[in-house]
Amino acid sequence: MGGLLEVGTGFHPELTGRENIYLNGGILGMGKREISRKFDEIVAFSEVEPFLDTPVKRYSSGMHVRLAFAVASHLEPEILLVDEVLAVGDTKFQKKCLGRMNTVAGHGRTVLFVSHNLGAVTGLCQTGVWLDSGSLRFQGPVREAVDLYLKDGVDRAGATIDLAITPRNFPARGLHILGVEWRSGVPLQHGEPLSVRIHFDVQSPVEDVSLGIGFSTPEGTRLLSYDTDLAAPRHALSARRELYADLHVQALPLAPGLYALDVGARSGDAYGLDYLAACALVEVCPGSTTPPMLTRFPGSGVRLPGDWSSNAF
Repeated sequence: MGGLLEVGTGFHPELTGRENIYLNGGILGMGKREISRKFDEIVAFSEVEPFLDTPVKRYSSGMHVRLAFAVASHLEPEILLVDEVLAVGDTKFQKKCLGRMNTVAGHGRTVLFVSHNLGAVTGLCQTGVWLDSGSLRFQGPVREAVDLYLKDGVDRAGATIDLAITPRNFPARGLHILGVEWRSGVPLQHGEPLSVRIHFDVQSPVEDVSLGIGFSTPEGTRLLSYDTDLAAPRHALSARRELYADLHVQALPLAPGLYALDVGARSGDAYGLDYLAACALVEVCPGSTTPPMLTRFPGSGVRLPGDWSSNAF
């Protein structure tokens, strides 16, 4: 059995990377001759060759992981235990490690992969084991395990975001947004259907009205927008209460991650009626079709029409 459970386990900080390959390999059960035979391959995989003769106390956590995984994965154990340590590596190296684990598993060995990266879990594993406070909650097909894990403990109140008294960027002008309701449930899932309802009141007549929601990075870069006037004409609305607009999306295109939710209404192209920027932090989780190593790239985002309906117009 080989394990990679914590950054730096089995390494001596005063020894160099070269010396620690032999030390860690010996701790894991490899003989000196075997380590020497695989030495060049281990170094190449770790990509730390320029720092091979530097004490590992001067390595970053990512360099620690690179070297530790390179040694552990070349042990060729019957069972390879890998915990969350890969989270500190960069995306390229994580993908490389997952490929290595796939290779190990493909040669008839067992990989026990422990992670909250559900995309990586579903991409790598066939069987899922869900542990909750040390107790076994489920064991079976990995997709089923992930779905049960996502659905467990979801606070149903989290499906509704109350915005009635949330501070505005500017005072509401005739139209007041009251809240957002995730009618398809939470958490939101990449590639899965999305149904959301915007609740609002019209307090005085307004012209050329459109409503929309947007998803931005936590830093404020807009990535995705849905607006009613991309799917239907704008409408004049008289003063009425308990109105709503529903958005239906067949497959949410947002990659897994955390997003700031923006909700707003405007008259025409630029006159804001009500706008709440970053009014909530929304988590998008991997869906049934999410690629294992899907990466979110920053950018200006896209605007999509969706499928809107409303009792207001």
